[in-house]
Amino acid sequence: MENGTHFRTCHLCEAMCGVAIEVREGHIASIKGDEDDPLSHGHICPKAVALQDLHEDPERLRRPVRRTADGWQEMEWDEAFDLVADRLHSVRKENGRNSIGAYLGNPNVHNHGSLVATMPFLRALGTQNRFSATSNDQLPHMLASLEMFGHQILFPVPDIDRTELFICIGANPMASNGSLMTVPDFRGRLKALKGRGGRMVVVDPRRTETGKLADEFHFIRPGSDALLLMAMVRTLFEENLVNPGHAEPWTKDVDLVRLASLGFTAEAVSEHTGVAAADIRNLARQLATAQRAALYTRMGTSTQAFGGVATWLAYVLNILTGKLDSTGGVMFTQPAVDLIALGGMTGQRGHFARRFSRVKKLPEFGGEYPSSTIADEILTPGEGQIRAFVTVAGNPVLSSPNGGRLDEAFGSLDFMVSVDYYLNETTRHADVILPPTAGLERSHYDLIFSMFAVRNTAKYSPALFDAGKDSRHDWQILLELAHRLEKKRKHGRLPVRAEMGWRAFKQIGPDPILDMMLRTGPYGADIGRVRGVVQPAIDLVMDILPERHPLRGLARLSPLNRHWQDLPKGLSINALKQLPNGVDLGPLRPCMPGRLFTRDGKVNLAPRRYLRDLDRLHALLSAPPANGLLLIGRRHVRSNNSWMHNSRRLVKGKERCTLMMHPQDASRCGLQAGDSAEVASSAGRIVLPVEITDDIMAGVVSVPHGWGHHRDGTRQSVAMAHAGASINDVISDQQTDPLVGTSVLNGQMVNVKVWRSERPRKLA
Repeated sequence: MENGTHFRTCHLCEAMCGVAIEVREGHIASIKGDEDDPLSHGHICPKAVALQDLHEDPERLRRPVRRTADGWQEMEWDEAFDLVADRLHSVRKENGRNSIGAYLGNPNVHNHGSLVATMPFLRALGTQNRFSATSNDQLPHMLASLEMFGHQILFPVPDIDRTELFICIGANPMASNGSLMTVPDFRGRLKALKGRGGRMVVVDPRRTETGKLADEFHFIRPGSDALLLMAMVRTLFEENLVNPGHAEPWTKDVDLVRLASLGFTAEAVSEHTGVAAADIRNLARQLATAQRAALYTRMGTSTQAFGGVATWLAYVLNILTGKLDSTGGVMFTQPAVDLIALGGMTGQRGHFARRFSRVKKLPEFGGEYPSSTIADEILTPGEGQIRAFVTVAGNPVLSSPNGGRLDEAFGSLDFMVSVDYYLNETTRHADVILPPTAGLERSHYDLIFSMFAVRNTAKYSPALFDAGKDSRHDWQILLELAHRLEKKRKHGRLPVRAEMGWRAFKQIGPDPILDMMLRTGPYGADIGRVRGVVQPAIDLVMDILPERHPLRGLARLSPLNRHWQDLPKGLSINALKQLPNGVDLGPLRPCMPGRLFTRDGKVNLAPRRYLRDLDRLHALLSAPPANGLLLIGRRHVRSNNSWMHNSRRLVKGKERCTLMMHPQDASRCGLQAGDSAEVASSAGRIVLPVEITDDIMAGVVSVPHGWGHHRDGTRQSVAMAHAGASINDVISDQQTDPLVGTSVLNGQMVNVKVWRSERPRKLA
């Protein structure tokens, strides 16, 4: 790599911050924010600087390894591919296609090469036992988008750069820089919001980094958000504040929502939520009367027992107050590569509950089962029991409920393979580990998070470093395994056309496919000079073909569509290479009803599955509030996933893996600041130091996500020296939202007491 400054997008979280990486003599000399990035404008967080640590980590695997009696042994790539394909095929042949399980971690969605190769690989595996981080994260948002707008990834995004009121419930964008709302430099954008006379209101069980900057803050009891949101809906109807605005012609079933809200008054829910009735009503009034306002919810509301209903109600509130598809409200993006429209055109809009998991009978979503049932499917004997497993860029032992049980499950498998460049708490159970190149060794285009960004932009970056001939990108690994598995299913030989197709796919890679999607998207080919010739033909196609005809879909998606005629044109990989800082494609813009994918072209305000689940919400309201300590997670700006803890820059400083609790609760448990506390549940127990603060609601305790690096057999020395404790070791995998299948990561009951040992505990 030549000396000089190279511009990229940080791939470590959803914020898509632009970075300027200075390279000297083949090594990184500095990493700074890219002042000319059209989305982040020079902002970066500490994670971006740690890109150097992750790239240069001497403990990162660079060649395939296999487990032997004498420890891990390096292998040649062909030998490793043969071994993995042979073992997976053997397990499938002996036990059936569903005897293989697969888990995809969230780094995959930051990697366009992995995204292109994942589906061919999963088809070659042929299993229905697929899992991912989705069910521990954004699944309720995906279901609400599918049910209400007709597409699982058509998310309404707060137009924060133009709003006057931002209501944030169960989210901490100061630490995350947004989630399903890609918003780098949230602090700067909040400052701009307040500078134009706007306000921010935060509702959370903890006064987070975001809550401390709020103009108005309210504590709320974990797991009660659906009651709060339904009471806000009730207030809108009681006070005649319902006004869907310009979306009204495309919105149906408002009366069903009105009936559903009966009984959920602000006064009725106040005790359960811990929020005063007057404050609940005022929240509803503020949202309804502000000309430009957005209500935003995230992990705290979605990963709980009522996450499905709570997320639906958040969408409902934005719609009933006229904030959907409205400037300064919540709007749909128009990305350069429109995977939403592509999926809609091909019928891949999402699906739910077409089948149910073998043991717990949890619903699938988009072909995946909830991750909380992975251990059940491995440990429970019978037809369909998982006997082999594949993980790709994931560490479910630390990121999914009941990590101890997952440890047991993975240790019992006949065979396991991991596509990962770390020997971590999950991959230590693998028989073979296939390490892909690191992020700076491959090209980058953010396909997914461009769809959730608060402004439309596009940016492509070539690989910064040459990974070397004896390395493989993740897309190469996945396609090679898929090819070999397909050949084994066909007794060692594929038809000529199929064989040629696989060879071509493996040769061209993801970038030509990306280039084609850019050129044919709404900002693609510049056809201004020929529009007068071709436009009549396009109009004819749009007029005479059936609504769901593929050609009509192509015409709608292409730059020839009149709807896109005023958008910038000419995007391609070559064009973006000439613009290394990225290109600004403009602010979010109203696009209804054309952006909807429902059968009748209307917003389905009252999907029946949500209405049926309200019996459970009524039962919660009728029961006395829970009496005990409720556990919630938390996030820090220096941490996102467990694999980042092997960076010294990210773990240095004050210990962050602490048990945060209110002074009243600490006193009742006999704990003082710095004491070691035991946190226990039916799933297990953990020990960690106590942090006492008024910033958390009484009756609530908090442990950060992603820690717990004390397990033997890993190869991450920095992480092990700052081990912390895994919150998932005390979160039961038996508790899920029955509507959606999401893991209950917030609101489970735990016991806390002083931890006593014969030997003093050495804190990490």
